[in-house]
This record gives sequence, C-alpha cells and structure tokens, in this order.
Amino acid sequence: MDRKKLLLLVGALIVAIGTAFAARSLFAGAASPQAAAAAKVQLGAKVLVANRALPAGTIITADAMGYQPWPKDLVQDVYFTEDKTDMSKLLGTVVRHPITAGEPVTQGSLVSPGDRGFLAAALGPGMRAVTIPVSARTAVAGFVFPGDHIDLVLTQTVKGVGQPLRAAETILRNLRVLATDQSTEQEQIEGKTRVRTFSTVTVEATPKIAEKIAVAQTVGTLSLSLRSLADNSSELDQAIALGQIKIPTGASKADEERIIRQAMSKPIEATGNSFATGGDVSRFQPKNVNNADPAAAAAAMAKAISAMPRAMPGGSMTSAARSLLSPGPVVRVTRGKDTQEVSVGNH
Repeated sequence: MDRKKLLLLVGALIVAIGTAFAARSLFAGAASPQAAAAAKVQLGAKVLVANRALPAGTIITADAMGYQPWPKDLVQDVYFTEDKTDMSKLLGTVVRHPITAGEPVTQGSLVSPGDRGFLAAALGPGMRAVTIPVSARTAVAGFVFPGDHIDLVLTQTVKGVGQPLRAAETILRNLRVLATDQSTEQEQIEGKTRVRTFSTVTVEATPKIAEKIAVAQTVGTLSLSLRSLADNSSELDQAIALGQIKIPTGASKADEERIIRQAMSKPIEATGNSFATGGDVSRFQPKNVNNADPAAAAAAMAKAISAMPRAMPGGSMTSAARSLLSPGPVVRVTRGKDTQEVSVGNH
C-alpha cells in the first residue's frame, strides 16, 4: 500500500476516535434533571365550603355546606372556619352570589334574615314574592319550612239553583316557600327542627302566577299541599322525555346542571283534570252546578207544549206534551189496545 494513503487512513481513524470521545464527554457531562420533591402542603383550619353548586337565591340548609381542611397559607379572614363559626346560625341565610361546588364560602356571599335586601336576594331572576294567609288546617299543621315546595289548592262553594256545589282544585304546583310568617329559617331546639304553626306563608312566583294567587284569595280558601322531594325528579324526567326541557348540544356539565336546576324550581300552572267536587266524596252532594232558572224553564216548556199538534179529536194532548208536564217519573199502562201514561209521585 502506498505510504501516503496509509497516513491518510491513520489520520482519519484518529479524528474519528477523537470525535467519539468528545461526544461521549459532552453527553456524560450534561447532568440529568433531578425531580425536585414537592414540598409538603401544610393544612390549616377547616373552612366552610359548598357541597354542591349554590346559585344566587339558594336558601342554606344543613346539607348545602360542610367543613374541609384548607392549606394554611390560603386561609383568609373572610372564610368561615370551624373553630369560629356556629353552623346553626347560617341555616336560613341566602346566597348573594353564585358559589361553585368545593369553593369556600365567604362572609360577603351570604345574606342573613333581617339584613337589608334579604328577601330580594332570595328571589330568582324575574320572580316575585307573594304572601298567602293560612291556618294550621290549611298549612299542613306547620310541617312546611322555608325551602320546601308546595302545591296550592283552591276550595270554593259555587252557588246555583238548588244545592250549592263544593269543589276543590289544584291551581298551582311546585311553588318554593321563602318564609313562614316573618321567619326565613328553621328554628332548631337541641338539634331538632321545631314544628310550629304560622298564619302566613310567602312563596316565590312569576308575575302572572302572582296575579292568579291574588285573585284566588278572593274566590275561596287556599290550602297548602306539601310536595315530596321525588316529585320534582319524576316530573323533570317526564318533561325531558316530552321535549319540554331542551339541553343545547355541546353544553357543559355545569350548564346542564343549571338548566335542570332552574326547571326543577320553576312554579307550574296546573293543567288537566285536577279537581274534585262534592259528588266525588258523597252521593248526597252534586257533581255539577244547576244554573237553570225555574221560571224561564216553565215558560219555555209551556211555549213548546202550545206549539205541539193535538193527537186526538177533543183536544187531548200528545204523550210527548204530557211527559213535559210531568216532572216526575212516568209509567205507561196498557189496557187492551189503549196505552196511557201516568205520572208517579206527583199527587
């Protein structure tokens, strides 16, 4: 082999070996990143947080909020802490601003009974507060509390000719109770809710429903009918199945919950055949109203009879005319070929 070529080969080999060692040193010198251990979070006092989403106007109940450990550095003075807060005093307060699930409840986000604007904060957008006079008999003996939902039943007596008609019908459904008398909270004694009678109840209604309640109070007696918590869920499922509640495509879970929550709390004007009359509970009561005027009915009957043709010579009336003059039952008596109608119970 030519000496010159051999030197070139040896030189190239030396350069390659040097490059390889340089690259190895470069990669070996770059220190691999060390994962820094996360600093342990120090928990401080337990703060009051929302157990679920609480929109503005929500009346606080015992299951709406709970205490949760919170990072010590993030505890603020506006939070309700377990060592400085009496949970029983927060029951019946109203959410002023929306609170998301798991968010700490601040002192400025709640409005206490007696504070200015309390009832206005309890109302949903576009809703009105209406007060209804009640008694122990018409208010479920006091077992209605702020936050419950009720139906409204109207009982009335309709006068007509003869015996008056007594009727009851459900006129409104799913009304939210805001207050009983002037109390918006559930009074508790030794951890148990106290049941007491009240003379007025304030409910949440739309402007149109508020007008109907005002008129209904002048028509008859209004009674409260306490709704089960399961009723709203079943009616909600039915409304979704019928397409009455539409959830937009692509709506987030929070939007779906908001739409469903609004639908569950919305008052409903009762429709359909939801009523009962006296005849439904007693055979001695009428099922409808007889508004006929006896004098007008007698005049119409006489006019009809005079217009009828005579069936026999001598001026005897037809059987149809005779039946009109016989207000009671009629018996047909046949003797041979002759048939005669005889009224029963009128002599």
